[in-house]
Amino acid sequence: MRENVLLQMKGIDKTFPGVYALKDVNFELRSREVHALLGENGAGKSTLIKILGGIYKADKGEIFIDGKKTEINGVFDAHKNGIAVIHQELVMVPYMTVAENIFLGREPMNGIFVDKVKMNRDTAELLETYNMNFTPDTLMVNLTIAQQQMVEIIKAISLNSRILVMDEPTSSISDKEVAFLFKIMRSLTEKNVGIIYISHKMSELWEVCDRVTVMRDGQYVSTEIIKDITKDDLISKMVGRSLQQYYVRNFSDSGDVVMRVEHLNDGGMVKDASFELRKGEILGFAGLVGAGRSETMQAIFGLSKKYSGNIEINGKSVHFHSAVQAMEHGLALVPEDRKLEGLYHVQSVKYNSTIEVLSQFIKGIFLDGKKEGDIAREYNRMMHTKTASIDQPVNYLSGGNQQKVMISRWLATKPSILILDEPTRGIDVGAKAEIYAIMNSLVKQGISIIMISSELPEIINMSDRVYVMAGGTVKGCLNHEEASQERIMALATAE
Repeated sequence: MRENVLLQMKGIDKTFPGVYALKDVNFELRSREVHALLGENGAGKSTLIKILGGIYKADKGEIFIDGKKTEINGVFDAHKNGIAVIHQELVMVPYMTVAENIFLGREPMNGIFVDKVKMNRDTAELLETYNMNFTPDTLMVNLTIAQQQMVEIIKAISLNSRILVMDEPTSSISDKEVAFLFKIMRSLTEKNVGIIYISHKMSELWEVCDRVTVMRDGQYVSTEIIKDITKDDLISKMVGRSLQQYYVRNFSDSGDVVMRVEHLNDGGMVKDASFELRKGEILGFAGLVGAGRSETMQAIFGLSKKYSGNIEINGKSVHFHSAVQAMEHGLALVPEDRKLEGLYHVQSVKYNSTIEVLSQFIKGIFLDGKKEGDIAREYNRMMHTKTASIDQPVNYLSGGNQQKVMISRWLATKPSILILDEPTRGIDVGAKAEIYAIMNSLVKQGISIIMISSELPEIINMSDRVYVMAGGTVKGCLNHEEASQERIMALATAE
């Protein structure tokens, strides 16, 4: 056993009903390193991490910390052994304060009472250290997703852990926050901390990681030194094939204007949004965190209680007071946060895929189970969703496959205008290529797509035109030939 090996997981097996999630998986983490864990959705990364973090119990295998065999039978066991996990899906109590979330389960006590003064003071010091611009008594529900993500990161760091797992920590934070996070990670490794880093943003790996372990279909593939391997080689190891065509798009002249929005204002984050959407195009929306992109689409879809401005669908003025009215006019919205805004986690893939089209298979008190199953299978086949069956609970699926179920649900409504808010967040390169191919196919059929994305390469390579927002206002529009990272960022940072 080498002295600097901090963690070893040997021969780890895990099964769920109908699914072999992990089979004979090995993983090693050294102190002072950032070790990337890479693989497609469903490869078993999150399952392996949940075993390390005490959420799941392995069916077979051993865990060694500092060369000593260790039993991890729960989250508190993991904490006692210096393990902290920042999960991809945020684990927070929304109507408790930032301080209460950071110290949940380990509150400072004054006799038999929680010492709230000390808890708020300690939290204030942490927030100041990490340059956060909110207070300890802020309710988590009042923070943006990016701020909530930073609270999760601060909470994990505050445990003084020696093994820190970060599962997609940059999926919801700005480039400035990403740079700051990487700075924090480097300072932690200097203190002999080992970091396991999971990210589908592959460009990040060469910036912050030392080694990478690749998994595929629940099995270990290989471990490589990051500077000695190329992106193409990593992708080939992940998916078992090369992806010659990653961004799948055939550009052609778009049709007539199908939706026109003029001077939209929601009384909150959206100040002045004007744009046009044409038939059979992908219209990209770019901007920094807090630019008002999601809020603009929510206002259009009838999810905002009030707004001013004008919306036209096929030349007729509309004002939707509910999502049902928007759907009746051919709109569909796949939300940014599948956990809080989308999925019914204890329900099946079939239920989640068909919940928006109940009228197609329910007549009065009669349920046509065959029709319901046919709809679910059709759209999950289209999305290449990996699931043991359509009756499997959706919470058994990987994050990327859950996202595919979300998109399947809205495609089942047969929309003419499809709004996708961060459609590939937390999705691996293989699944992204599949989603891009489906988007390309949909616009060929005449469907119009609005895509909000924080990944500029995705915006640039998939969009016919790109609208850029900042401060709740549309700052400009670039066609496909004009769009570049430099031009988009110039508009996104304009005063």
